[in-house]
Amino acid sequence: MALSVGDLAPDFVLPSTSGTDFHLHEQAKGAPSILYFYPKDFTAVCTEQACAFRDYFDFFKKLDVKVLGINKDDMPTHLRFQKEHALPFELLTDAEGKVCKSYDSLIPLVGVVSRNTFILDKNLKIAAIYKNLFANGKEIRNLIEKLKDEPALR
Repeated sequence: MALSVGDLAPDFVLPSTSGTDFHLHEQAKGAPSILYFYPKDFTAVCTEQACAFRDYFDFFKKLDVKVLGINKDDMPTHLRFQKEHALPFELLTDAEGKVCKSYDSLIPLVGVVSRNTFILDKNLKIAAIYKNLFANGKEIRNLIEKLKDEPALR
């Protein structure tokens, strides 16, 4: 069943680059969050996307928005990617792709993570869904405008 705006975000616990497991419903409640699913660390578009989140991170931090990147890469790869690009947010490892699948972000048959972004409100309800985000690198402005224009998210 596809996720829709207004649905409660599926809960999960995944290993994080912070060194601990990240539990969505415990650690993200009370403030908005951005969950962005992306195919692979160190690829051109995925690097551009991660760096765009990095470049606008001060804006997200000012609004107390947690940014989380999720894909199937292992933790050593995530840690290298985070360090090389000075990413100030957590990357989560979904090695089996179960969380990606629960967020409709796993391409069937091939098992590749699709590029989707979810904005969650402070009650963990889905406030916006962006499919194939960052196809041309400009869509981060849509996220920013959504967060600016909807005080209910905060």
